[in-house]
Amino acid sequence: MTKLPGKTVERLSEYRRTLLECLYEKRNFIFSHELAARLHITAVQVRRDLMLIGYSSVLRKGYDVRILIDTIGEIIDSDNSVSVAVVGIGNLGMAIAGYFKGKRSKLNLVASFDNDPQKINKVISGVKCYPYGEFERIIREQGIRIAILTVPPDVAREVAGDAVRFGIRGILNFTTIPLNVPPGVYLEEYDMITSIEKVAYFVKE
Repeated sequence: MTKLPGKTVERLSEYRRTLLECLYEKRNFIFSHELAARLHITAVQVRRDLMLIGYSSVLRKGYDVRILIDTIGEIIDSDNSVSVAVVGIGNLGMAIAGYFKGKRSKLNLVASFDNDPQKINKVISGVKCYPYGEFERIIREQGIRIAILTVPPDVAREVAGDAVRFGIRGILNFTTIPLNVPPGVYLEEYDMITSIEKVAYFVKE
């Protein structure tokens, strides 16, 4: 299968999370319009995405929840586990690490990095914190492929550059500084200030 558009991958991840909730509710089948309603999108969009990955429903029952979960996993998960690190284990980094740990079997949070002597060599939010000076060694030794950046804005570009140079293939940027990465490195940027301002715009009188 060719690479899917980023937005499609996002929705597939959301579908799987919703389907896992359905299993918890002891539901075995779900219709496209029900899945769409839970995610505030259209049933047409759901059907289009699932047809794109070659999945169709049993007409009178809807989608088989367990089979669809497995199908989505086959598409968006790696064959082997992917190691992830958080760089910058302040309040945001700790929150992300704590939430992320153990959520997906194919994504393993294996390390965090910081310069704070009070954090170095301690287990924080379930993951060991290494000094930033060991960034290259740990990346190479543990085969880390994804870096989540929650560092101060003034060092974001430097850290991203180091990450790419040391072999990181994907970066999730939670800083307020936009980054540039070379071809072959996937970058996802999330600016919370922009998101909050967007919400504020739509609620203002």
